[in-house]
Amino acid sequence: MQVLDYDYCVIGSGMAGLLSALQLGKHGSVLVVTKRGGADSNTNYAQGGIASVMAAQDSFDAHVADTLQAGGGLCDEEVVRDIVAEGPRAVAELEALGLSFTQRNDGDGGYDLGQEGGHSARRVLHAGDITGREVETVLLDRVHESPSITLREEAMAIDLITTGWLEQRGVETGEAGQGGSRCVGIYFLDRTSGEICAVRAPRVILASGGGGKVYLYTSNPDVATGDGVAMAWRAGLPIKNMEFIQFHPTCLFHPDAKSFLISEAVRGEGARLVDRDEQEFMPRYDAAGALAPRDIVARAIDEEMKLTGASCVYLDIRHQSRAFLEERFPNIFAACLGFGIDMSQDLIPVVPAAHYFCGGVAATIDGRTAMEGLYACGEVACTGLHGANRLASNSLLEAMVCARRMSVHLIASPPPPFTMPTLPDWERGGAVPSDEAIVVEHNWNEVRTCMWDYVGIVRTDKRLDRAARRIRNLHREIHDYYKDYLVIADILELRNIAAVAELIIRSAQLRRESRGLHCTLDYPSMADERVDTVIIDPPGGDTRLGSSASWSRDEAFHA
Repeated sequence: MQVLDYDYCVIGSGMAGLLSALQLGKHGSVLVVTKRGGADSNTNYAQGGIASVMAAQDSFDAHVADTLQAGGGLCDEEVVRDIVAEGPRAVAELEALGLSFTQRNDGDGGYDLGQEGGHSARRVLHAGDITGREVETVLLDRVHESPSITLREEAMAIDLITTGWLEQRGVETGEAGQGGSRCVGIYFLDRTSGEICAVRAPRVILASGGGGKVYLYTSNPDVATGDGVAMAWRAGLPIKNMEFIQFHPTCLFHPDAKSFLISEAVRGEGARLVDRDEQEFMPRYDAAGALAPRDIVARAIDEEMKLTGASCVYLDIRHQSRAFLEERFPNIFAACLGFGIDMSQDLIPVVPAAHYFCGGVAATIDGRTAMEGLYACGEVACTGLHGANRLASNSLLEAMVCARRMSVHLIASPPPPFTMPTLPDWERGGAVPSDEAIVVEHNWNEVRTCMWDYVGIVRTDKRLDRAARRIRNLHREIHDYYKDYLVIADILELRNIAAVAELIIRSAQLRRESRGLHCTLDYPSMADERVDTVIIDPPGGDTRLGSSASWSRDEAFHA
């Protein structure tokens, strides 16, 4: 088995992972493993932009207030203030790397700031309507220029390697195993050769993004299978607030469109949400209309579709000129036109789709988790910024600020010297090549359909119980399949989405109230007590026996 040694191992090549690698690469060797191509990440698909206070008429307090309001009372206000305050500095650092944001063309100059749902001011920086793609391009260029960073594509992380796991297998861990279990590396699948390899690194960074593919309909790319959350859970890390899945209200509804998002910025430029009779409906649900926070808009669309039996609703931005739309939304305009929809003349059919995980691996702003040597940054982490619902365009803000804070912490706090333990070869046992690919495909579809039907935008105890039974049985079947056959990427992703599905269901069962993105008909009111849902016990357990308590940093983290 090939064993690679690096100072840092970063899992994921989105904004959080690449920014971390660029900072850490100045102080040591870095391996970035990514399971497809370098640009295959949620970041690459982000259309809207980065929320940051850049205008004189805006303020940090206003941005904080908007974030807290959207978060349904579950944000950590100290975290929110820290991240919001560091936004302008992080933007400047991105620009120094070569990213150019769209400027106003009104003669006064300055950033062309967009406005999105839940924001009280224009504060969303963007690079046209392909901000994420521009970010990825710039960061990948800088990574390729760095002699200390190795980007290994087509490399899918399988599991974390911890000293606790090694000791259970009789491996001597020496100084590395003192003071509790710590992370010392990962196993990964080289998807090109089919070989299992290992990385030894005293610092492992999870930056693997979210898991929208757990749901049948999602705006996320195919790589978003919740790998980091699943690996952390299997390693014993606390997983926090997984019931809060953000459904983006406006995914293009077309038989040939695959997960194409119609950015919230379109509503920011005046698009109305209308039904099939072209009647606007959002004012009945919220005074902010189409610019209400995403949870409100998604539930309103869901209710309208159920009331009318319609398969979609529509965005109407026909009041804007074709010239304006082509300049402001060149990518979206061209994509819609490719599907026969002229935004300047036609209504745009849209439906909600799973979009973003507000929960994840419990972590601090500087990436620390409950396990020494393991850090988490970006969508895979739950820092307390988003609470029960993420404010639009705060995701890239969190990724860039937390990547910087984590890198500063890692550089300033090197691990105590210890000899890295010898890693055992991957145990193939009696595993044989699979000749039952249809089983994997069937289970994959069953997990995603179950989650969409029973654990979607609006939930009930009965639906959650039904989902729990199905996912628990599937989890056992998938576990047996994983043991019996040689590892391939499809079974690894199936294993991970099943684990993430179980986490979402168990977390939703534990939250007996409606708050933010978690709406249940059995508990329609918001409880007075504000608590986080934290699950620590391992996968495959009884879904009724989770852990639900306020999360203590002092208990969860080592100083």
